[in-house]
Amino acid sequence: MTDRSIPALILCDPQIGALQVGALSMLDRLIVTLHRAGCRPIRVLCPGELPALKRTRAWGIQFEALLHAQPATEPTLVATCELLAQPGDVRKAIQGKARLATRESDLLPVGVVTPDTFSQSAAPSLTGRGGAGQGSVESANSLSARSESVDRLLQGCARVSAEGVAIRVCDVAGARRAERLLWDSLVSDTDGMVDVYFNRPLGRCLSKILIHTPVTPNQISLISVAIGLVAAYQFAHGEYKASILGGVLFQISAIVDCIDGDIARMVFKESWIGKWLDIVGDQVVHVAVFIAIAAGGSKGALGSNAWLLGASAVVGALVSFLVVLRGMRLLKDQARTRWQRRIDQATSRDFSVLVLALACFDKLHWFLWMAAVGVHVFWMTALMVQMPACRRGAGEGISPQ
Repeated sequence: MTDRSIPALILCDPQIGALQVGALSMLDRLIVTLHRAGCRPIRVLCPGELPALKRTRAWGIQFEALLHAQPATEPTLVATCELLAQPGDVRKAIQGKARLATRESDLLPVGVVTPDTFSQSAAPSLTGRGGAGQGSVESANSLSARSESVDRLLQGCARVSAEGVAIRVCDVAGARRAERLLWDSLVSDTDGMVDVYFNRPLGRCLSKILIHTPVTPNQISLISVAIGLVAAYQFAHGEYKASILGGVLFQISAIVDCIDGDIARMVFKESWIGKWLDIVGDQVVHVAVFIAIAAGGSKGALGSNAWLLGASAVVGALVSFLVVLRGMRLLKDQARTRWQRRIDQATSRDFSVLVLALACFDKLHWFLWMAAVGVHVFWMTALMVQMPACRRGAGEGISPQ
């Protein structure tokens, strides 16, 4: 959010605005994006019927539909419905009072204009004023006229380059390309190698189907947790076939765990509850798996030692969780170092592959030894990585809480 809101004017061609990108119309995406970038109020200049606005209406975002633009009395963000960009990049353009461009320096149809700019001859097709009169408004109903009007308005503006996906979409082929770029951009700081090269690509096939259904990210998170708990139940049997089944289910749980975040970000369904459901759900599954493997191991060669190793793994997992939460609060407004990113990645379920492999070789008790020691190495390393940030916070008079 910017320090203060800025009004936004969207010039919408009904056909372009109705193009679907990731189950949402272009206009729907743009309204949500501008709202998240700090635009208030949002006005939509559209000569025809507005396309579907599922997420705009679901979030209760207020906007005003206009047939004719009104003269601006303060700096205004102007954009056409061809624009697909990320809220953070639009926010940069607002803060810099600039026009947004792609990383390849291609100009995008969005930028901040001043009231004086609206009153000049470059803006008649937006305001309906000037020598051309009402005919200018009518000519602006075409996409090309509207784009040219925005280009004229933004002439001479400073430029800022987008860091995320930013593209001009004018047709169905462009919408498909934009959707591919959006999917490819959906990565997480906590993704390990298995997530990047296996879990997320495999889960994405299902994500692309589920975004067109009423299924919510929170429901998917609960399904992932349920599958993980069933996997733990299988491990607790201490039998070879049951352990393999548990390993397969644990891997499926890790795959499903990647889907909820993909869907939430793709169709603007992120929520505070969803974030914590995902984080806490992962820990519940991890602890359940450690306890279950200990229960299964106690029926084999490890005997009662399995419970000691399991207790060590569980305690270490809980301490690690608290350390990671501390790091999230401490480092949320700071750039993460290479080591901090490694810590984030270590919280993934990459070890699910190791569990499955050891189960296939009937060596699942080896994992118990690894977990019993490894979790303590992890939280101590995470604390050391956080120490420089603690010192910086103390030097600035900031309490890590």
